[in-house]
Amino acid sequence: MSDDLLPDPQDGTQSEPLSRAIGERYLTYALSTIMHRALPDARDGLKPVHRRILYAMRELRLSPSGAFRKSAKITGDVMGNYHPHGDAAIYDAMARLAQDFAMRYPLVDGQGNFGNIDGDNPAAARYTEARLAATSESLMDGLAEDSVDFRPNYDGTLSEPVVLPAAFPNLLANGASGIAVGMATNVPPHNLHEVVDACLHLIKTPDARDDTLAGIIQGPDFPTGGVIVESRETIAGIYRTGRGAFRVRARWAQEDLGRGLWQIVVTEIPYQVQKSKLIERLAELIQTRKIPILADIRDESAEDIRIVLEPKARTVDPEQLMGALFRSSDLEIRFNLNMNVLIDGRVPKVCSLKEVLRAFLDHRREVLVRRANFRLEKIAARLEVLEGYLVAYLNLDRVIEIIRHEDEPKAVMMAEFGLSEVQVEAILNMRLRALRKLEEIELRAERDALLEERQGLQAMLASEDAQWARIADQLKEVRNLFGKSSPEGQRRTTIAEAAETPVIDLEAMIEREPLTVILSKMGWIRSMKGHQPLDAELKFKDGDGPGLALHAETTDKLMVFASNGRFYTIPANTLPGGRGMGEPLRLMIDLPNEAEIIAMFPWREGVKYLVASKAGDGFVVGSGDILAQTRSGKQVLNGDALLCRPVHGDHVAVVGENRKLLVFPLAELPEMARGKGVRLQRYGKGGGLIKDDCMTDAICLTLAQGLSWQMGGGKTRTEPDLTEWLGKRGSTGRMAPRGFPRDNRFT
Repeated sequence: MSDDLLPDPQDGTQSEPLSRAIGERYLTYALSTIMHRALPDARDGLKPVHRRILYAMRELRLSPSGAFRKSAKITGDVMGNYHPHGDAAIYDAMARLAQDFAMRYPLVDGQGNFGNIDGDNPAAARYTEARLAATSESLMDGLAEDSVDFRPNYDGTLSEPVVLPAAFPNLLANGASGIAVGMATNVPPHNLHEVVDACLHLIKTPDARDDTLAGIIQGPDFPTGGVIVESRETIAGIYRTGRGAFRVRARWAQEDLGRGLWQIVVTEIPYQVQKSKLIERLAELIQTRKIPILADIRDESAEDIRIVLEPKARTVDPEQLMGALFRSSDLEIRFNLNMNVLIDGRVPKVCSLKEVLRAFLDHRREVLVRRANFRLEKIAARLEVLEGYLVAYLNLDRVIEIIRHEDEPKAVMMAEFGLSEVQVEAILNMRLRALRKLEEIELRAERDALLEERQGLQAMLASEDAQWARIADQLKEVRNLFGKSSPEGQRRTTIAEAAETPVIDLEAMIEREPLTVILSKMGWIRSMKGHQPLDAELKFKDGDGPGLALHAETTDKLMVFASNGRFYTIPANTLPGGRGMGEPLRLMIDLPNEAEIIAMFPWREGVKYLVASKAGDGFVVGSGDILAQTRSGKQVLNGDALLCRPVHGDHVAVVGENRKLLVFPLAELPEMARGKGVRLQRYGKGGGLIKDDCMTDAICLTLAQGLSWQMGGGKTRTEPDLTEWLGKRGSTGRMAPRGFPRDNRFT
């Protein structure tokens, strides 16, 4: 025994390194999750919970032509007999098998509310009923003929199949998805007719290439329809590697309303997209005016999907409108394919299309051989009984006499006629009424038929070609039942070439109109049509009042500069109207609660701005460096920001809390995209306070025109000669001129 595994003589326990203990146990958990929960078997395309649901329903004799049973009864049987997990999880799994918008070929026939494409949950299990669908019968065909292995259930009282015989290619037909430990799977549903055709081609040509098979299976066939916009080369590459993504779009059409008016009607949406959330997203695009060429949306769906989109004007190009919606909503999604499945129920592997089909066909061949051997055993047992019946028929009177008079008729008959124990038991257990059936012609006809059947089965088992021919016939039978000849077998998802959607400038489609933007002290923002007087009286919420106001246009981008040194960009056309009190600005941008709004102005190309912090540092930044692309804004000034002023003139005037004024050339300020900047004015300790004095204001000016500031009563005072306050950047400056505002601000 190694030194790291030392037994404790007192309690019989042993110690081991923590890393080894955790590693072994986590590996056990991971394998359990991969094999018994998350990944489907490549042979029948089912996870254990789905397999147990179908098997339990079969044991309840819920055939497609029989009566329905309460889902609660089914769930209880599955949980009690085979799947000791939560009843809610089992019912959810069963409900999904019955949803025609989730399963391309539903395996359960449901009666009641099993959910809908809007995302509503199924009704409780006590309210719904279910039975097996015809596809499930194909999955379990031959289950009683020793076609697959069985294993004990979780408590050893019953047995369950390890895998289903699966005459129906369920993995590709219905797809699968799951997340395991360290791996995941996502197989889309496909058209059964195409899958069977690919299987038949692979039987005929075992060395067929993946590209050839991908030409037969055109692509996924989703139960909700839609359009896959990928090239044939891309689809073939995805199937060749077993990984990739398909672009799936909604199906739409332009509907003419007469007099030049039209609307767009969406009749199919991408797979696994909830219609209600899609409608909410489209409505949000209208409300926030992110798609200005979209005027309204209506959901007119009943049994079928009908989503009506109204354009802003009849001159809008429908292709451009849909292109914008494809980029901004779930009218277009990317469905990822990850063909990670269990091979032989044990080994997880990312398979190509050919490998998945080969695993299914090899399983079908094993099932065929096992069923044939099972049938041969049954035929042998029946032939033995028939031979005994023929002997009894030929010696019927003697057999009756032996039965009537002998104490041990079995031994006498075995000795006299040379019969086996099985034959004698069959004769003795035969009812008297059956004696009239012992006609030699019928017995010999049944024997000859069984001999012929046995000869055929033996010939099939001896020939690999005959086996594949029989498998091909079985696949054709499944294709006839569920293929294109049935309404459900028609392909629903079409394949289109990957045409790029037209790139449009949505901003260019915004109607240019004047706006007056109002921002209250508490941060509520709104826009009013037209250029209203900036000092007009407006209504505000209780405790709120006027803050900032400016004139802009609907095509403008509003720049908001906050005390955290970040610039935020808001399209002016997305601002709420002026009929109400507006909306909090913090709902439109990710502005921290502690940050205050310092400045707001419409963005103009080529304009430069002076940004400065309270500590007296600052620099010049160009308008191209302050545009933000996200709600979180763009960090420009490092530090506690104080102001943002447009740059003009040739000098900068700076004033601090100590009322000292400094004027220095604008050329001494660097132009930067981000940073702390340089020192504008130097401050010392102020009036014995603990904190340093700080800057209160700065402004750009033209030295020849002097410095102006506002006085009381609306008057303006100008100091024409600034020679006394001229200095180098970063110096302390001199006391402000007489009459300078007491708040130490220029405006």
